[in-house]
Amino acid sequence: MPLVQLSLDHNNFPPVNNALDEPNGLLAVGGDLSSARLINAYQQGIFPWFSEDDPILWWSPNPRAVLIPQELHLSRSMVKFVKKTPLRVTLNQAFGEVIAACADARNEGTWIAPEIQHAYTQLHQQGLAHSVEVWHEDKLVGGLYGVEQGALFCGESMFSRQTNASKLALYAFCRHFIDCGGKLIDCQILNDHTQSLGAIEIPRSAYLQFLYKLQQKPLSQGCWAAQQLR
Repeated sequence: MPLVQLSLDHNNFPPVNNALDEPNGLLAVGGDLSSARLINAYQQGIFPWFSEDDPILWWSPNPRAVLIPQELHLSRSMVKFVKKTPLRVTLNQAFGEVIAACADARNEGTWIAPEIQHAYTQLHQQGLAHSVEVWHEDKLVGGLYGVEQGALFCGESMFSRQTNASKLALYAFCRHFIDCGGKLIDCQILNDHTQSLGAIEIPRSAYLQFLYKLQQKPLSQGCWAAQQLR
């Protein structure tokens, strides 16, 4: 089936079952990164991912990597680190700094281009994208960001400027998300790092069932308010 070229005139996507097997999950090309299109994409289990010199590419991979927050795996050394570290963790206090830092992280390449940063910052301003920040005194040393879908959180990227900082961000976020009624974190594609933290693969059809159910489930009031997590 030929790859669908998206129009700028509407925000519709083809059915996710039309996504290619190789490369896994590639569904469509083109369009824009307007808030309306991004919201529509996440509601259907679709996300953008492309290099700076490429057109906008839209994906819905099969299988899908997910993390159940209660099953986050921490090594013994990480458990000791969590107990003793002086690092602080906050929520939604420096979204722009976090996404810029993720763009600078070497292992992320160049896919978080300025247009991606601008698009997700707009989602953040609408209360739909969120960041977790890790601080050493007043210096940002780690964090993550993603997009909420009710009781499902679509993780986009994380970074560390200090050993274990991104893991601490994820740990603190998982605890907070659970307390708010959160049920599942979307990791998109499984890699060695996310697998070591407890992420697993499920069929795309199962992920979509979770998505459609959980995006209708509200979290506790004040869940996404700017606050300190630990």
